Amino acid sequence: MDEELHERMREIVASVPPGSVTTYGDVAAMAGAPSPRMVGKMLSEDGLDLPWHRVLRASGRPAEHIVHRQLELLRAEGVLADDGRINLRKYRWKP
Repeated sequence: MDEELHERMREIVASVPPGSVTTYGDVAAMAGAPSPRMVGKMLSEDGLDLPWHRVLRASGRPAEHIVHRQLELLRAEGVLADDGRINLRKYRWKP
């Protein structure tokens, strides 16, 4: 992945305000990345200092391996899940 794309994705994720969420696809589209999977890869390798918990799947569900921690962090910001799913109509960040 080129450095510019990597930094654009990081900047976008860093911009998601508390109490809001976005999707991997939203970040990819804003950054000009060819795939939402690139966003997930970037977050897994270089996202610990970012609000990674504010990035969800297009379904509004967290990835299975981080579901409990992600929902816990979102709940602390006032983002509530219904049966493990975040209502994107209500909480989606619209920059």
